[in-house]
Amino acid sequence: MIPSSTTAAAISVVALFAATLTAPSGSAQQANPPRVDELSSDSLAALISVADRGDADTQTLLGHMYANGEGVLESDDEAVRWFRAAAEQGHTDAQFYLGVMYANGEGVLESDAEAVRWLRAAAEQGHADAQFHLGAMYEYGRGVPPGDEPLIRWYRAAAEQGHADAQFHLGGIFARFPNAENNAKAVRWFRAAAEQGVADAQLLLGHMYAMGRGVPENDAEAVRWYRAAAEQGHADAQLYLGGSYANGEGVPENYVLAYAWINLASAQSVDEAQEAKDWLSRRMTKEQVARAQELSIELLQTMPPPLMQ
Repeated sequence: MIPSSTTAAAISVVALFAATLTAPSGSAQQANPPRVDELSSDSLAALISVADRGDADTQTLLGHMYANGEGVLESDDEAVRWFRAAAEQGHTDAQFYLGVMYANGEGVLESDAEAVRWLRAAAEQGHADAQFHLGAMYEYGRGVPPGDEPLIRWYRAAAEQGHADAQFHLGGIFARFPNAENNAKAVRWFRAAAEQGVADAQLLLGHMYAMGRGVPENDAEAVRWYRAAAEQGHADAQLYLGGSYANGEGVPENYVLAYAWINLASAQSVDEAQEAKDWLSRRMTKEQVARAQELSIELLQTMPPPLMQ
C-alpha cells in the first residue's frame, strides 16, 4: 500500500513535534561571533586583559572560544567563567549561552533552575534564541511548571522575530489542538518556518494542504511542500512525495518517480517504505525499476548532508 497524502497519518504533528525538540542546545540563530581558528599567546593575553577589565563583549567572545575550542584548548569551565562574567553585566548573548550550559550540564552541574534564570534574563531583553529555549523549558517542565500559556508566549515572542524553529514549534502547538482557529494559526506558523527552509515545517504544511486543515484542500500545494522537504533529504517527505506520484495526487501518476523517491526514504529506514517499494515493483517492469533506481542515485547526488554521508 502506498501512503496517501490525503490521509497523511492523521497529520503526524504530535509525533514529529515531540521528536524535534529535546533539551535546549547551544545552536543559536542570533549570536554568531567571528570564528577564531588560530590565536597567538600574545593575542590571547591581550583579549584576556581586555576581558579582565570588564568588557562584556570580549568576555562573551572568550566564552565562545573556550566552549568551541577556537584558538584555545576547549574548556567548558573557562567558557562558563567568561559567560558568567558577561552575563552578570546584562550581556544577553552571554546570558543565553550560560543558560544553555546549565541546561546541558556543561562546565557546571546541570541545573534547570539556573538555566531558566539565565534564559529568562536574556528572553526578557528580547533575545529570540533565549525566548525559544525558555519556551522549551516550559514545554517539558524543566525548572518551571509546565504550562501552555507561558510556552506559547515565549515561542510566539521568538517566532514574531523571525526565529524559524520557534515558528515551527508554535505551529505544532496549535496543530495539536485542531479546530478552525487553531488550524489557521498552525498553517500561518508552519508556512513562516517552511519559507525559511525548515524541512519539518514544509512536511507538515504539505499535510495541512493534503487534509484541508486551515487551508482549502489542495494536493498540488501538498506536493509542492513535500518536494521542498524531500529535496533537503527529509525521509518522511520523500515517502509522501513518492506516494503522491504513485496515487496521482497533485501530480500525474508516475511509478518510476514514485519508486525513486520512496527508495530514498527506504534507505533511511522509514516505516512503510519497503512495503511501498514492493507494492510498486509488482506493478512495474524490470526496466522501470532499473530506471527508478538510477533516478534515486541521481536525486541522492543533489541532496545535502546528512543524506549524502
